[in-house]
Amino acid sequence: MLVVGYRGGVPDEREILSYELFGTAARELAQTIAADGFRPDAIVGIARGGLPLAGVLGYALDVKTLGSLNVEFYTGVDSTLDEPIVLPPTLDRESLRGKSILLVDDVADSGRTLHLVVELLRAGGGQVRTVCLYSKPTTVEEPDYVWRRTSRWIMFPWSAEGPVPYPGGPHSA
Repeated sequence: MLVVGYRGGVPDEREILSYELFGTAARELAQTIAADGFRPDAIVGIARGGLPLAGVLGYALDVKTLGSLNVEFYTGVDSTLDEPIVLPPTLDRESLRGKSILLVDDVADSGRTLHLVVELLRAGGGQVRTVCLYSKPTTVEEPDYVWRRTSRWIMFPWSAEGPVPYPGGPHSA
């Protein structure tokens, strides 16, 4: 869904993904992957955005070996670190050595996070294919499977509303 709003008096087009549309997108991606004949031994989701799609694809493709890798690159809207960095806890890459892996993220924006993780996983000698809900024209790592291509800002259902408040403020225990 495309929504046009205004930011600072300037028209702002955004791609809005609802939970319902996410379900449709995930199923279509699973069907595309299966039709391509790719049967991953494992699925690895890039945290946090790739985790919802990784879980759904695990069920749809009947893959029970799922893992995740925490990578930080974006620190805010249009704000990034110089380079993406892997954060703990780290993935047990030894258990994936020589396996076929489906690497999952929500969007290939700059593609730098996806590229970093592809290189880490390929170092294990296995086959790595990538899937993202969205790909942007600026990406340096085009996913093998992508549901939609857009240059717009994307609002995902799991991050559209921001975190829920904790009683007593953001740092309450």
